[in-house]
Amino acid sequence: MASVECVWPLQADLGEGPFWSAAEKSVWFVDIVERRIHRFEPDTGRHQSWTAPAKVSFVLPEARGSFLVGLPGAVARFHAGTGAFEILARVEGDYPQNRLNDAGIDRRGRLWFGSMDEDSRRKSAAIYRWGAEPAPVLVDAGYCISNGPAFSPDGRAFYATDTLDYVLYRFAVGEDGALGHKTPLIRFKPEDGFPDGTTVDAEGCLWVAFWGGWCVRRFSPDGRQVAEVKLPCAHVTKLAFGGDALRTAYVTTARHGLGPQDLAGQPLAGGLFAFAVDVPGLPQPMADGVGAEQ
Repeated sequence: MASVECVWPLQADLGEGPFWSAAEKSVWFVDIVERRIHRFEPDTGRHQSWTAPAKVSFVLPEARGSFLVGLPGAVARFHAGTGAFEILARVEGDYPQNRLNDAGIDRRGRLWFGSMDEDSRRKSAAIYRWGAEPAPVLVDAGYCISNGPAFSPDGRAFYATDTLDYVLYRFAVGEDGALGHKTPLIRFKPEDGFPDGTTVDAEGCLWVAFWGGWCVRRFSPDGRQVAEVKLPCAHVTKLAFGGDALRTAYVTTARHGLGPQDLAGQPLAGGLFAFAVDVPGLPQPMADGVGAEQ
């Protein structure tokens, strides 16, 4: 694998959730704490940013040309042309300490997203699926920080991470999106760092970013570690595959929680990084028909 390069040293407080727009040849991602949505064109170095009305946990594309975003207790639609946001659904109104967290889209165009307890104490968070239903559907619960929603290439396996319990689960996915057979696929150790976002490549291997772990690691579909790529900062949050052949990995990172001494040794923390991979990623699906029955 090629060496890691910082392609945009933007010093995000909490960079997260990258995805590759093939049509725009751009990487989109968010800075949760700074309430920013970012778009970066690797070929030109151009970038553009928008301010969200609250902490924004994910940005994902819709087939209609807009984007779905996660806000505290709500899924919203974002229009990049105008910078406008509209609330589509509210969740977890009984848990004001929660906010939405990581998300993904399956091959059927359904949105899958999780939540987290901002205080990192209560198992009040959950994972939701939203397709044509009028509102998001709860599919799994009992998390403190849910992370890494991702799918196998054939769409039959769903992966989700309980970050604070250091475990990545695999589920079977039915045609209707129902989850079953929840099984711990990988149990991490505290010295690994906290498992954060997960992305699946064309061979079905899982790329897991590690908060406090200084790296992303690649795991086989049966949970064996097969590769590791080190980054020059501790808090690594998620990876997306981009470029014409989907053979460039773009990685978001964070400065959040790092003190002055830490930052002195990690001047690129919060940057967007890239490195080449041998096995390509999978094309980014678009959300289609989410909330169609509203």
